[in-house]
Amino acid sequence: MANLLVLVLDDIEKFPEVIEAWEEVGVPGVTILDSVGTRRLQERVQRDDMPLIPSLRSLFSSDEDHNRTLFTVVEDDGILDAAIAAAQKVAGNFKEPNTGILFVVPVSRAWSVPPAKRRRKRSAKSAS
Repeated sequence: MANLLVLVLDDIEKFPEVIEAWEEVGVPGVTILDSVGTRRLQERVQRDDMPLIPSLRSLFSSDEDHNRTLFTVVEDDGILDAAIAAAQKVAGNFKEPNTGILFVVPVSRAWSVPPAKRRRKRSAKSAS
């Protein structure tokens, strides 16, 4: 059965590393969204440097509060487990604050899901 793997990554600087790690374990493709959570918006609104009633546009104008939401449909359980482990290796323990949220949802039907990619073999140069 296929699964939807979703990662809301708090540290956007780690996002290229997650993408690379997922590609290495065979994730067939990833969709990436710029996102922001209400908790972060509420924290920002309570800061002294913000207007009393900020507009949504001003809240979304800064990169400091944004996350990256990555999602992919994975049909192979081995690749799914490897992708979860890779995300945790890059982002840290998701039980800790400010790492992000990772979850999996079963997908009963999916169309246009690319086949899993073969794992890239690391060259001797990159392994050293």
